[in-house]
Amino acid sequence: MEYKDYYKILGVNKKATTEEIKKKYRKLAMKYHPDRNPGNKQAEEKFKEINEANEVLSNPKKRSRYDQLSNSYRTWQRAGGTPGSFRWEDLFSQPQYSTHVEVGDLGDLFEGLGGFSDFFNAFFGGQGTRGSRRAGRTVARRPAAYQQPVSISFYEAYHGTTRTLQLDGSRIEVKIPAGVRTGSKVRIKSAGPRTAGRQKADIYLLITVTPYTSFACKGSDLHSEKKINLLTAVLGGEVKIATPSGDVVLTIPPGTQPMQTFRLKGRGMPKLKPKGAYGDLFIKVEVEIPRRLSTKQRRLFEDMKGE
Repeated sequence: MEYKDYYKILGVNKKATTEEIKKKYRKLAMKYHPDRNPGNKQAEEKFKEINEANEVLSNPKKRSRYDQLSNSYRTWQRAGGTPGSFRWEDLFSQPQYSTHVEVGDLGDLFEGLGGFSDFFNAFFGGQGTRGSRRAGRTVARRPAAYQQPVSISFYEAYHGTTRTLQLDGSRIEVKIPAGVRTGSKVRIKSAGPRTAGRQKADIYLLITVTPYTSFACKGSDLHSEKKINLLTAVLGGEVKIATPSGDVVLTIPPGTQPMQTFRLKGRGMPKLKPKGAYGDLFIKVEVEIPRRLSTKQRRLFEDMKGE
């Protein structure tokens, strides 16, 4: 059996942050997704590998357990063990290794992971999918879960949208709620294939929101810029501001300074919780200085200069 290095699969080092791991996963998932590589078995296998690696490394508890198990496995190899004969029960029977892992938690380590590799099965041989033995009792295992990367537009994230999935010959329409962000997961309960325990697996849509040039998102708040002329900045006035829900009028007070920021409360992105709540929209004003002046305009500015 070949050892699987999940860090190497995702192309990150062992000190990578959870955010770095998720970012690298999203990039690889988009590259190797079966929809982008139809009929490419190599890309399909790579897609399974990176999903498995992400499920482990993006979860702090699972990652910690995996690191412990990996260290024990490598120590066992250095002690003369051959991969083909590797069994965890043999490893745990050795006192010098017994403190590396908690055997009772092995059944929970990779919960929610689909498409197990041989490496995974070797790590957890005998655990099965129907349940695991812990402290003399049987603990039910949840069926495996599967992830499906989905890209949506900025306005789909704002208003909510739907996606139609083809599953086992059936078409399922999935509602994606307003307010999702990149990294959000939408759960489709019991929509996947049946597991060995005859339970249907969950499917999670892993959301990526494509950037939109007019607005920058920071959490639920949006940031944008608006150009105003010098006269409006000096004397004040009203300007039309585009928001995701439609245009609104912003009152510019006299003496507005370049790069001054105005807040439009409740005009940002919808929040998933509490329902009906919204972030704010922040407008940074850019004052346009005229490059050319008419004779009359120049005279007026010169008169003001002389005062």
